[in-house]
Parts: sequence; C-alpha cells; structure tokens
Amino acid sequence: MTFANIALLAAAFTTALIAGLFYSYSCSVNWGLGRLPDAGYLAAMQSINREILNPLFFMSFMGTLLLLPLSTWLQYGQGSSVRFYLLLAATLIYAVGTFGVTIMGNVPLNNALDAFQIQSVSPETLHQQRELFEKPWNALHTIRTLANAIALILVLLACIIKSETLRPA
Repeated sequence: MTFANIALLAAAFTTALIAGLFYSYSCSVNWGLGRLPDAGYLAAMQSINREILNPLFFMSFMGTLLLLPLSTWLQYGQGSSVRFYLLLAATLIYAVGTFGVTIMGNVPLNNALDAFQIQSVSPETLHQQRELFEKPWNALHTIRTLANAIALILVLLACIIKSETLRPA
C-alpha cells in the first residue's frame, strides 16, 4: 500500500467521522434539544459547544481539512486524473461548505451564546436569545452537513474508482 493510498484512507475516515457527527446532530440532537424550554435549550447548547472543543473532535474536523488536500496533492500526476478531480472537489466543498461555514457562521453564534448569562435574564430575553441562535445555527448546520455528505461521497468514489486517467472523447 502506497503513502498516497494510506493518506486517502485516512482522509476518507476523518471525512466520514465528521459527516457522522453532523448527521447525528441533524437527525437526533437538534430535534431533542428543540423540545427543551428556552433556558434548558440555551444551557444545553452552551455545554455542548464547550465540550466539543476536544482532541477527538479536532482530530477529525481539522484532520479532514489537512488530509483532503494532502490526498489531492498526492494523486496529482499519479495516473488517475479522475481520482484527483474527485478529491479536489471534495477538498473545496469541505473547506468552504463544512469548515468555512462552521468557522464563519456556527462558531460566532456559539461564541455569542457562550457569553450570554442565562441565569440573570428574564424569560423574554431567554426567548429572544434562543431565536437569535437556534434558527440561524440550525440553517448553517444543515449547509455544513450537506457539504460534508457530498465531500464524503466524492472521497468514497475516489477510493473505489479504478486508477485511470480521463481521456478526451
């Protein structure tokens, strides 16, 4: 097994881990949290947002951001332009649609929520804060989840495609 194949497998693994995390949020965590009253929802999201910043999360989230371009670069000129272009597309989609949306959208919302003092505000203010956070956060989460799923499909295709070059028709 070549280093390029090992890097590709690692990229597929980390991409799948993040896709699974975002998918599980989409089909269970967000729905469960959505049923909580305002104070419970906000407190739960504060706790989750603090706890997710751990080495296991960063290994897959940042690992994908490093391994996808590495795999793409290693495939360049290696006899499979199809694999190269699949990985290039996966890299761009992940970098913009998953990582970029998270950093530019979800993280600022998380930071604003983290600074919010739940215990010292009125029920009306709790509801306003939830409205400011929940709908935009979930919309951005849907974008990054779909982008990550598309990136994963492209990586998986790159894993199974034969090592052939594109030939003009």
